[in-house]
Amino acid sequence: MSRPFTPRNSSPASFIRVNGKIRAREVRVIMGEKQLGIMPLTDAINLARQHAVDLVEISANAVPPVCRLVDFGKYRYELAKKEKDSRKHQHASTVKEVQLSPRIDPHDLGIKVQHAINFLCEDMKVKVALKFRGREMAHTEVGFQVIQKFIELITPFGHPDFQPKLVGRAINLMISPLPRNKRAKNPRQAEAELHVPDEVEEDDEPAEKSHAKNAAPAPVKKTKTPELVATKPAPAAFGNDALAKLDLNVRTDSAPPTAG
Repeated sequence: MSRPFTPRNSSPASFIRVNGKIRAREVRVIMGEKQLGIMPLTDAINLARQHAVDLVEISANAVPPVCRLVDFGKYRYELAKKEKDSRKHQHASTVKEVQLSPRIDPHDLGIKVQHAINFLCEDMKVKVALKFRGREMAHTEVGFQVIQKFIELITPFGHPDFQPKLVGRAINLMISPLPRNKRAKNPRQAEAELHVPDEVEEDDEPAEKSHAKNAAPAPVKKTKTPELVATKPAPAAFGNDALAKLDLNVRTDSAPPTAG
């Protein structure tokens, strides 16, 4: 039966046994800087519960295993922080290569120097290789002049491990970064920081102006003008209407006729 696959991104804390996952019967318990001695596993777990912490196995190969009374979340955070700090110092082992030629253009040389400066500012080593082609081997001094100019340009950022050497048809050179407290600042980062205040100044306009620019124009209320309503004339009576000429008003002055 094959072994289970171990993920690449697994942290060291994932392999640590805690509390009931500890397999030993007896453990040596440490709390802070004080050693509490050897005790049964159940007693050690009960002691951890009394102090509201975890029983973490920090040395499984010891006899008996060494355990610490500590908050497991805090313990994992400290391990991750140490691992991150250790990775910062691994950049020095990374080597980047920069290739040159005896007839390199000054502009191209400046680009190669900028690449090397970026690598050195990231704590990486830089290997410089200048290769000769054909009859260029007759004038190796030109290649050494290019290498010397390259070294002068990167002096504030790194130093050569050894003098340039002609090996075969190429001049090889290894450059190591200077310590951070002695190293000059990356020019690109300095330029980026110089442009940041300008953007901030543009953004720091008075609040009233910014609101006036961004505010949408107020909608204009349209007042309805009173329209003149044409009064329609009353319909005229028909000319041939016989009832139109009758007087429909009741007369109150005349008394009603009496029955004889």
